[in-house]
Amino acid sequence: MLTAPRLFLSLAPLVAYGNAFSGWHPRADSGEAACKAFPGSAGWPSDAAWDQLNSTTGGKLLRAVPPGAVCHPEQAAYDAYKCAAVVAAWSTYDFHQSDPVSNMWQQFNNDTCLPTFPDGPCSSSGYPAYVVNATTALDVKSGLDFARANNVRVVVKSTGHDYQGRSQAPGALSIWVHHMQNLETHTSFQPQGCRFTIDGTAVTVGGGAQVGYILDELLKINQTIVGGNSKTVSVGGYISGGGHSPLAPFYGLGVDQVLEMEVVTPRGDITIANECQNQDLFWALRGGGGSTFGVITEMTLISYPTPPLVGLDMALLTADLNASYVWDMAGYLLSQFPYFDSKGVSGYSIFTNNLSYPGVDASGAGFAGYFMIANTQDTNDILEIWAPILDHVNQTWPGLYTILAPVAYPRFQDWFGVHYDQGSAGTDGWVASHLLDAPALTKNTTADAFKALGSGQAYLVAGQGVKNAKPRGGSNSVNPSWRRTIAHALSSFQFPPLNQTAKIEALASINERTDPLRQLSPDMGSYVNENNPAEPDWQHSFWGDNYDRLLSIKLEVDPQDVLWCHPCVGNEGWEEIGYQLCRV
Repeated sequence: MLTAPRLFLSLAPLVAYGNAFSGWHPRADSGEAACKAFPGSAGWPSDAAWDQLNSTTGGKLLRAVPPGAVCHPEQAAYDAYKCAAVVAAWSTYDFHQSDPVSNMWQQFNNDTCLPTFPDGPCSSSGYPAYVVNATTALDVKSGLDFARANNVRVVVKSTGHDYQGRSQAPGALSIWVHHMQNLETHTSFQPQGCRFTIDGTAVTVGGGAQVGYILDELLKINQTIVGGNSKTVSVGGYISGGGHSPLAPFYGLGVDQVLEMEVVTPRGDITIANECQNQDLFWALRGGGGSTFGVITEMTLISYPTPPLVGLDMALLTADLNASYVWDMAGYLLSQFPYFDSKGVSGYSIFTNNLSYPGVDASGAGFAGYFMIANTQDTNDILEIWAPILDHVNQTWPGLYTILAPVAYPRFQDWFGVHYDQGSAGTDGWVASHLLDAPALTKNTTADAFKALGSGQAYLVAGQGVKNAKPRGGSNSVNPSWRRTIAHALSSFQFPPLNQTAKIEALASINERTDPLRQLSPDMGSYVNENNPAEPDWQHSFWGDNYDRLLSIKLEVDPQDVLWCHPCVGNEGWEEIGYQLCRV
């Protein structure tokens, strides 16, 4: 048995932080009884009440200054030396995941206190008011109990790797589970309350454990899990949304691996959910979305021997950025995705008129990506799969330059160490996505749908493993369309900060450009964890026919709407008005 120690952060006491609320201005005309309590409102808890919460949690309550305040001369936190370090790290995932209040995409923090704009606005506006640095389930319970008793909005953050911004809210109490990093492996596992033991290896991890950390620890015993392709994705948000993976075509989605969860419910109960107890909650937590049904403090997942594999990094490009045939080629390649799925190929690709893709050292218009097949060390195996496709491409569209780089990797983590998400953070941007089944990929309008995106990505992260998955308890609440998905298609759109018009226009634009994908497979829906708050008919797009049951469970476990986010199950009774959350 491998056991990794719990990680704790040494935090300054509450009194060491400055006044975090100098920028807050409540709505003068609001009926406060109909809204969540807000800094400066009559219902806001007293300093003595917050001191009591700090005492209850053993000094783990933070009232943090926005991290970019060190770069703003008018702020008490201003420090030129620290500012240089913040600016240097601002574009990295690691910086934002390690900060108690920052999010990786800054529009969710209202673009306030940006270190790269020292002359811009800087206040606590856009950030949570207080943070519970939770390291135990009791800490989480204390935070939820306080929020429920005092009508304070509450959010949950681990790393802030959230395209929907659900881990941020102005004036909220944030429960930061980032340091819940315990890990214990098992050769078999008996769920609590069950009279049977599940044969096979498993791993129990804290709710804030990150994929990169788990993979590193499991590699010590030559094991792996189904995890996202980013080191900074933590299991709580990843699993609760579904969790695709380059290993999903072999083993199923991340959510299909769950054997048991420990969760603190909105009522403040520390609860075990599995197939033998709290079955409805167990079903909802596995795919029904984060920050909705409770705060996951621990979960047990199936683990697997880390497989040997062969990867293929490749590109098919032309230097002519205006070449119209690029989209004809794209249509052909997309039509072959069901074939790749049948051959056990997984991976990530982009179709674009101007290539810029992390890890691909090439430029031009066309196609690029990286793919893998498992349980082989013979690079010819993946080249043979691609051979008829490349023959057709070269005969039909001669003149393309081709990059093929097959590599054998002894273990999955060796591939992951090269191909994990190395994108940037600290910017403003939206993501949109749609799930595509086999018929959608073979229509004569498929190429046009990707052309409308300008640069559209297509991920082979579902396939046979997801289709044939057998989650514990018979089912889970992830979007049922995943069981028919061949490709997960998505695009992104960045916009300048501190520009409300650009923010609104970018959100409208990315959804307009995604409409042709929706028309390809209107009954498929999309993936909640990689999308945006303006997804049309989001209830059914993200959860399909599961939404009504999810809503019923939400009403049962959280009748006071202690947990609220958008777009999240059961949020229809509230709306954000300025910085306040008020009943509709």
